[in-house]
Amino acid sequence: MESGRYRAAGPPRVAEGWTLTRLTPPSRLFGANGVRAGPDGRLYVAQAMGSQISAIDIATGAIDTVSPIGGDIVGPDDLVFDGQGNLYATEITEGRVSMLTPSGQARVVCGDMPCANPITFHQGRLLAGECRHGGRILELDRSGGRPRVLLENVPMPNAMEVGPDGKLYFPVMEANEIWRLDLRGGQPETVATGLGVPDSVKFDAQGYIVSTQVASGQVLRIDPRTGERSVLADIGPGLDNSTFIGTRLFVSSISGRIDEILPGGQLRSLMPDGMRGPLGIAAGADGLLYVADGTHLYTLRASVGPEPAPARLRTAGMIFTPGWPGFARGVAVAGPDDLIMTTSNGAVARYRPGRREGEPLAEGLDQLYGVAMGPRGDAIVAELGGGRVLAIRSGAIDVLATGLDRPTAVAVAADGESCFVSESGAGRVVKVRAGRAQTVLDGLRMPQGIALHAGRLYVVDPADKELIEYDLASGIRKTIAHDLPIGAPAGVTPKALRGAGG
Repeated sequence: MESGRYRAAGPPRVAEGWTLTRLTPPSRLFGANGVRAGPDGRLYVAQAMGSQISAIDIATGAIDTVSPIGGDIVGPDDLVFDGQGNLYATEITEGRVSMLTPSGQARVVCGDMPCANPITFHQGRLLAGECRHGGRILELDRSGGRPRVLLENVPMPNAMEVGPDGKLYFPVMEANEIWRLDLRGGQPETVATGLGVPDSVKFDAQGYIVSTQVASGQVLRIDPRTGERSVLADIGPGLDNSTFIGTRLFVSSISGRIDEILPGGQLRSLMPDGMRGPLGIAAGADGLLYVADGTHLYTLRASVGPEPAPARLRTAGMIFTPGWPGFARGVAVAGPDDLIMTTSNGAVARYRPGRREGEPLAEGLDQLYGVAMGPRGDAIVAELGGGRVLAIRSGAIDVLATGLDRPTAVAVAADGESCFVSESGAGRVVKVRAGRAQTVLDGLRMPQGIALHAGRLYVVDPADKELIEYDLASGIRKTIAHDLPIGAPAGVTPKALRGAGG
């Protein structure tokens, strides 16, 4: 059966006495980053968090996978085609650009581009940029030779296009401006300023700039000669990119939503909104769920019972808003309007979404995932890359355990002096106390999320697509849900995504 982003083996099953209720609809994509019209008239979508490129039939909405999870292209953020139908993708977490031929063969074109993101093609020239502090804009050699630097020290350039005048136009996110650059050389010129944090530039048939604004959520039409602007549509914060298929304009949102902008600013939904992961969830004392989804933090108030009311995701924080800690992987509730979050760049941060305030607690760690609150207000985190469990308190880092095999999630025991940790690489859950790790439950394939309740340990295993209950007193193990729509498709081993530095 179709289960959003890929086919599931069958409907989920639960043990007697349990029910399963879907709180949010399945996402069709792993987010939607760069979008581009393909030679076949379909809309091609780069999905960085899902390591996937898909092609969408704009008439039927049918989705075909072009570059799959587990394939050669990892973390694609933007894409473009050359005249021969070759697809070029920037891989933001890998810091490189790869080419995919029409027959499906992939190779690396440039392997040294930290935060590789924007890319475009013009008259045989492949141009790409680094969306980072002090980023570069490069002309790439499609044969893999040394790239030529066109411009340096650009404060976060993003999706770009060559205009009718032959100059390269690009948004500069830190400056909140759009610049242009003569490809023959020289200094950049400012085209428009005081925007809503532009993150893409394309051109319509009349030679006007069309630019998405990630913070304001507007799509602007800008005269490149005068800088005058008008609003084509107001979709909502989190816009990522746009493309024309003929005269039809399609706009992507980071979360996976894709809209066509019709005359008068009306919208036609091509892909509904969704989530990129999600990665981490936590419950507050009032029952409010917090959902960490990379670029977004959502809240969700779920009702239970035989006929639960539909739950609605609400955005509590997102990328490019004040205080945002970074690409969110784990979340724990420390108190009212007080969260602890882990990020893909190895940071642990306190985040107060109601006040839009953030405070780093630790940085420079290696592939952080799960986080839980300790009894003294310390944050207990799983450092997958370092094989450690750490306690973060008052600016200090205490090492609770080392030598673990890809620790992913943590749960603090009732005694407050020990914690449970899932080792996704070892297929087990251990109890950590006084620097020692003791096996509690083994024989698992890839345990990830864990939780404790009433003396029972609950473990999610996405490899087996199961939820397991383990009674800590009696040692009785029971699978309470089978065939869950979680994890990668059958037979696929996903490649780990590193952080996009800075």
